[in-house]
Amino acid sequence: MSFTFTRQDFPEDFAFGVATSAYQIEGASFGGAGRCHWDTFATTPGNVHKGQDGGVACDHYHLMESDLDLVRDGGFDAYRFSTSWARVMPDGRTPSAEGLDFYDRLVDGIVARGLRPFLTLYHWDLPSALADIGGWPNRDIADRFADFTQAVVDRIGDRLDTVATINEPWCIAWLGHFTGDHAPGLRDIQATARAMHNVLLGHARALEVLRVEGQRNAGIVLNFTYPEPATDAPMDVAAAKVFDGISNRWFADALFHGRYPEDILTELEPHMPVGFADDLPAISAPLDWLGVNYYTRNVIEHTDSTAWPHYREVPGTLRKTDMDWEIYPEGLHAFLTRLTRDYSGGLAIYVTENGMASDERVSRGRVDDKERMLFFEDHVEQVQRAMADGVPVKGYFVWSLLDNFEWAYGYSKRFGIVHVDFATQDRTPKASYFAFRDAISRG
Repeated sequence: MSFTFTRQDFPEDFAFGVATSAYQIEGASFGGAGRCHWDTFATTPGNVHKGQDGGVACDHYHLMESDLDLVRDGGFDAYRFSTSWARVMPDGRTPSAEGLDFYDRLVDGIVARGLRPFLTLYHWDLPSALADIGGWPNRDIADRFADFTQAVVDRIGDRLDTVATINEPWCIAWLGHFTGDHAPGLRDIQATARAMHNVLLGHARALEVLRVEGQRNAGIVLNFTYPEPATDAPMDVAAAKVFDGISNRWFADALFHGRYPEDILTELEPHMPVGFADDLPAISAPLDWLGVNYYTRNVIEHTDSTAWPHYREVPGTLRKTDMDWEIYPEGLHAFLTRLTRDYSGGLAIYVTENGMASDERVSRGRVDDKERMLFFEDHVEQVQRAMADGVPVKGYFVWSLLDNFEWAYGYSKRFGIVHVDFATQDRTPKASYFAFRDAISRG
């Protein structure tokens, strides 16, 4: 199977890329990295599949050069990566020469291969030393994040194509502090409300640093999940609106309109930090681009069996990935057009993550991931639809380059277009990798 789209179907400056994150691939036990709250979370029984962690992950710390060769040889234009706060500042405050040297070599390797470096400053690995003093619910975290941003940009900022401050603030705040599914594993509405604000304040403080340092291609990456009411009943429709408010509107409203959505703020305001509204002008400072991560839709129904937000997710009827996530490509088109219409206007948008988990095996040196290829085919088609509708989409990034540590799922879920044998660290490009190479290679 091959893709029906080719590079010629997109503008000359459209970027095809692959994405990874530091804790998921590097190996946090190498190179002097400090402990992060995912290390702690993983050692608590029941939090992570088989108690696995990112100590070794894909050993990208040692295999960086060959991994970057895979990006180049796959025909991609850009590599989206993240810096580990715990590697750059093992104690959360003091820059590490060893950690910064690693990212210096990484960016040099990206540039040497003719690739565009897309940096994400924070992809969830909060240093344990900062978790010990409250983490994201502690307002002080925003200033510590600005210090981290300064250390990174001082070292590698001269070679970066774009910089994203934060990856998926909803996951950081809601999954980490309300549902407890992610580190730090809290289930506390006050911690949630404060984290939902402070992660955006951290973005604002980092953006201020980037502007002072002359970075003119700065943005943030938000994840969007398409909410579908389970029925047409008014209570289910209202429940889906609440889900949308928490997952999508909270962050987009703050960043682009300088306010939080009233229906959600009504519930969270008693738990918000004092004076939060004074921060909103800085949070809504202009961006150069917006990153959109999209994977699935959620079917939502009302329930009175729990406290607010009074909704629950129920199984849908669509085809599902190995994560049990529904495959709904139309949701990507819906968000791209909605964001341009209601929020970002003519601001450049990158689809910074899109992909699926599928359980494949290496057979005779090959990995046939036909389902993943169909997923990409259908979602790229929706990107093309959005562009035809006037949405300024400037790039599309596959999640992920490598099978990796998939957070609470450990190593049990495979998103990569390159298979990783975690016992040997052997890499085997999958059929989807070769399909991208054939479709997008230049010349």
